[in-house]
Amino acid sequence: MLERYKGNPILKPIESHPWESKMVFNTGAIYLNDRFHLLYRASDKDEISTLGYASSKDGFHIDERLDSPVFSPQSELDYLGVEDPRIIKIGNKLHIAYTAYGRVPGMDDKLRKDTRIPQIALTSISVDDFLNHRWNFSERIYPLPGVIDKDVVIFQEKFNGKYVIYHRVSPHIWICYSDDLKHWYNHDILMSPKEEWEHFKIGASAPPIKTEKGWLFIYHGVSRTFVYRLGFAFLDIEDPTRIIYRHSEPILEPAMEYEKEGVIPMVVFTNGVVLKDDIVFVYYGGTDTVICVATAPISRFFELAGL
Repeated sequence: MLERYKGNPILKPIESHPWESKMVFNTGAIYLNDRFHLLYRASDKDEISTLGYASSKDGFHIDERLDSPVFSPQSELDYLGVEDPRIIKIGNKLHIAYTAYGRVPGMDDKLRKDTRIPQIALTSISVDDFLNHRWNFSERIYPLPGVIDKDVVIFQEKFNGKYVIYHRVSPHIWICYSDDLKHWYNHDILMSPKEEWEHFKIGASAPPIKTEKGWLFIYHGVSRTFVYRLGFAFLDIEDPTRIIYRHSEPILEPAMEYEKEGVIPMVVFTNGVVLKDDIVFVYYGGTDTVICVATAPISRFFELAGL
């Protein structure tokens, strides 16, 4: 259903930049000040991830890309990488949800590698600092410390005065709430694998996008044969626990060479979606190696959902 940009991939590894010499993939995305801004995951030969920055005027052609990472590991909680950022704007702040890959604090992973865990993390930065490339990120918050967890997204609006996140404790997508973005409660399963293409597990992809017919929620599914595909659902505009439509078929699956052959084959994975002029821009990683973009009119999503 999504139409791939003919110039894909739009970002590739740069061999002369050690921090992004092997992989660039899984980018957060946001539209601010007439530009598409990408905060993307990059990895070196040891596959330790940092976050890089690039931007585009038209959403397709990258005309700005920084030479150094803007966000990097800083403690034993994330020393193996900061991964898969998602970005939303609340007031004058950008909130970034990501995965911190590190060790259980105080454990020696030289003895047992199962002390290495991914867990969800949050940080923020002012819009002004972000736009002016002053990378003054706030403290790093770990909502569920010690829980093996990934694929966290924050809603850009509160519900009944509460912040809401979706996250993935396999194989389900979970929902929980907070008053302060630090302490989270009322955890419950929102969605579980249902179709064959998502048999193994599902996870939130990009932060839900508000439309007049509901929140557009793009998520990923992993099949029995470990193929990663994208699907979508619509959520009630006032109730993030209520799914008003869930599409049974994937909207993007590996088909092109850059989606089938790479570091991790047969993967399309997004964590950055922008709605601009009624066009949905989906920024996605291909085989955990390159960054691509595909688009569709928002009307097409409404049509498929019967909304």
